[in-house]
Amino acid sequence: MDEHESDKQSLPALDVEFIRVLEDLIDALLANGTIRLTDLPPEAIRKLSQRKRARQRLRDALDLLDDDHTTL
Repeated sequence: MDEHESDKQSLPALDVEFIRVLEDLIDALLANGTIRLTDLPPEAIRKLSQRKRARQRLRDALDLLDDDHTTL
């Protein structure tokens, strides 16, 4: 495999990581009041909401212990 093929294969992985950076940036801008959620296009709001819900479901599925349990 040559260098260009390697770049093509790694681009999707880089995109996934970059998308998470953009989400974190948007969250930070919303949190400090630089932008409002309503400043974003409706499609962007929909996509952000879908990703947040999906991440929350994944987080909930991975939470095997209730909050009431203590660590040993």
